[in-house]
Amino acid sequence: MRVIFLGAPGSGKGTQAKRLARKFDLDHISTGDILRNAIKEKTPLGMKAKLYMDDGELVPDDVVLGIIKEELTRRKKGFIFDGFPRTRAQAEGLETILRELGLDITKVVNLDVPDEMIVCRLEARRLCRNCGQEYNLKTRPPKKEGICDICGGELYRRPDDTAEVINNRLAVYRQKTKPIENYYRSKGVLVEVDGGRGFDEVFKAISQAVADPK
Repeated sequence: MRVIFLGAPGSGKGTQAKRLARKFDLDHISTGDILRNAIKEKTPLGMKAKLYMDDGELVPDDVVLGIIKEELTRRKKGFIFDGFPRTRAQAEGLETILRELGLDITKVVNLDVPDEMIVCRLEARRLCRNCGQEYNLKTRPPKKEGICDICGGELYRRPDDTAEVINNRLAVYRQKTKPIENYYRSKGVLVEVDGGRGFDEVFKAISQAVADPK
């Protein structure tokens, strides 16, 4: 099984993707993580990516896709891409890589959540400074206010989790992602999931969608 998760910031795609990976024994692939690993291992492409990142620039698609190809070549299990591809060009590049490896995408899950609900979710989001665990004051609050349940670290609110910044991020996301949705819809692999429901209800819908062979 090879799955791509699409969804706006605050849609819950990261949390749901990790949960799905555990259920179906899939590798959860984050492009940020594999870029950092490539840099840590000092691979040629990793060092190339580091030059751009050190200058505060976006890593070009050809470098990102090259690192992804190296990563997929090493992996033997199915996988979930979380937050990638972000553009039509990346989607086409990923398809080329998968074709070369004799693979294809099983399903693309698009978590659809109304913008106003996303704003409410992100304004209530809190993160642990120590371990990075995520909470939501409305839907998944910590047992003790301001304290992480896992490590006892301090919880904080990200500076960009404000309504104005969130709405700007959503506008950019919608503009860039619509072509990707259309691309995978034309391939017959896109499934729309209502991400505005309860966490467990959404996960059940996702699980059923990716397991459906149609």
